[in-house]
Amino acid sequence: MSPEIISILALVAIFAIATFLPINMGALAFVAAFLVGTLAVGMTTDDILAGFPGELVLTLIGVTYLFAIAQNNGTVDLLVRGAVKLVAGRVALIPWIMFAVTGVLTAIGALGPAAVAIIAPIALGFAARYRISPLLMGMMVIHGAQAGGFSPISVYGVTVNSIVAANDLPGSPLAVFLGSLFFNLAIGVVLFLVLGGRRLAGRRVGDEPEVDPAGGDTDAEVSGHGTGAGAAVDVKERTRGVTAEQVLTLVGLAVLVVLALVFDLDIGFVSITIATVLALFSAARHKGAVMQISWSTVLLIAGVLSYVFVLQEAGTIDYVGEGVTAIGIPLVVALLLAYIGGVVSAFASSTAIIGVAISLAVPFLLAGEIGAVGVVVALSVASTIVDVSPFSTNGALVLANAQDVDRDRFYKQILAYSGIVVAVGPLLAWLVFVVPGWL
Repeated sequence: MSPEIISILALVAIFAIATFLPINMGALAFVAAFLVGTLAVGMTTDDILAGFPGELVLTLIGVTYLFAIAQNNGTVDLLVRGAVKLVAGRVALIPWIMFAVTGVLTAIGALGPAAVAIIAPIALGFAARYRISPLLMGMMVIHGAQAGGFSPISVYGVTVNSIVAANDLPGSPLAVFLGSLFFNLAIGVVLFLVLGGRRLAGRRVGDEPEVDPAGGDTDAEVSGHGTGAGAAVDVKERTRGVTAEQVLTLVGLAVLVVLALVFDLDIGFVSITIATVLALFSAARHKGAVMQISWSTVLLIAGVLSYVFVLQEAGTIDYVGEGVTAIGIPLVVALLLAYIGGVVSAFASSTAIIGVAISLAVPFLLAGEIGAVGVVVALSVASTIVDVSPFSTNGALVLANAQDVDRDRFYKQILAYSGIVVAVGPLLAWLVFVVPGWL
């Protein structure tokens, strides 16, 4: 059996095992890289380690460490409270403010599941209290996370742009970011109109008694407890003071954006430097922040991209690319890859799927028969919008934090919605981003 076939079978096994068993896909990918690389491809362990994405791993560690500190010192809570005040009592704006807050968090470096874990309990608390559709609120949070998830300093954005640059493809970090932003924004508009958003127009906080999720009337205090990295997040409508540490953290986040985007400094080194400086001001408070780094995601991405390197060395990428290209219709190839990314990502890691899908597309993209930027954007969007699935981390967080709902019924609603997204989303992404570049 050829090395190309062996490596493909190993890739299928990785996804199958990670889908049905609670084993980190990155760990499986490292094992596959070692076994396939040494036994089938003839690589040494030093050869395999040459494909370890060190720069990307440092970026992931740095930005998640910084975000953990921002959560622990209340800066995230401060951002949420400030955003909620912007609605000025307008109930119809609450879903949009949650969309925006989650998007900002992922855009500045927070992992999507971490942002959803923090904001979803707050958002769904508002949904129960002000009689807003929990499906609307929950999906707005997830799509908000995806809207900001491809900024040049975000985890998704760094992953995609690194793969594009490593393969010498034409790239546009801004196009990837704005493509995901406006695609998810459009979905948000549709959700708002279909799931009762128009009925919220004209309603204001305080015009009528809020609904207490436990039954009866209540005051306007909302408390949400996240399951993500960090302690519970409480949001109250009374004003709280801003601490010096929070101001320093906000300055640090602004510095990160300026140094990374304007001066093109390495995001990983800058973020971990800012995080360490912040930790020095309150070492006791942040001694556990290192444990809040998303090590499972670091393992996932490092393992999958290391295995992708083995695939490249084995010639598998070219082998599959030639097979896909042999179809002879680039538009069909792009559509098939978009659906592969969408379907698999509904059950597995979006980050891992993006890396594989784009890598598989490299050979026919290099041929220049179709716009590379549009295909990259389409694959990125198709592989992430399906995170609304209840089998994904984001969907599961929304399901777990819903208040005052029939949980079985709510699960079926999320499942039905995710089915629609999986069936239609990749096609729409293909029509919007790929087809115009081919015409």
